[in-house]
Amino acid sequence: MRREWADQGVILRIGHFRDNDLWLKLLFRTKGMVTAFAFGASRSRRRFCGCLDVFNTIQCRVVTSGRGDFLNLQEATLLSGPQALRKNWQRMGMAANCLRFLEAIGVSGENAGETFSLLEDVRQTMEGAGAVSALFPIFFRLRVACMQGYAPGLENCYICGAPPRSGELSFFQVDDGQRVCFACRDSSAVRSRYQVVLPYGALTYLNTISHTAPSAWPPAPEFGGDRRACVRAIDGFIQYHLGLVWENGYFRRA
Repeated sequence: MRREWADQGVILRIGHFRDNDLWLKLLFRTKGMVTAFAFGASRSRRRFCGCLDVFNTIQCRVVTSGRGDFLNLQEATLLSGPQALRKNWQRMGMAANCLRFLEAIGVSGENAGETFSLLEDVRQTMEGAGAVSALFPIFFRLRVACMQGYAPGLENCYICGAPPRSGELSFFQVDDGQRVCFACRDSSAVRSRYQVVLPYGALTYLNTISHTAPSAWPPAPEFGGDRRACVRAIDGFIQYHLGLVWENGYFRRA
């Protein structure tokens, strides 16, 4: 039975098939991530009005096929989209990396609304005139992982409960996803296969971005040691707990 529904969606990817038809990967505000087909979209000026482009937010009317095996994008209206971002290839590349990560991890209807808002915040942040760290896509992965229920324990030491102290090193156990304080680093309870040393500045920064939207992120750490520690901790955590590695321009399963 054919079923029709309407929703707002952010376009993550577009591809061509046949002469005038498109397929689109979208993140809908209530439905989550889906693939839909836009038949005749390459030549239609009435139903889509040039609004089908990556990172655009569109209002869609979708109809299921007669057998319910695919979705047909009937019409769409542009709600918002990047302007300055399309003229900045470096930022657009970072944005594309964020979109590829979302595709790789998948988004269900349960987490759709929060993730949809996150993507719009990413676009707004990258459209702004302020500086954007080259590590933005990596920080984005941590924020998405937290929203998906994979939040690491970056506050109190999971062995003794001690909070982090300024100037003191912490140790992040990648396999457990937990912080260990300096005093407990040699405890017999610590059996991590991979441990990342986190200076206080790096730990504080990771804890901040794991709980806030990109527009509220403070400037990224400037010191090489803090930056490297952040990258190693996030990459290790994402690979171990989500099974994803960025390699040769795409995410693959580890």
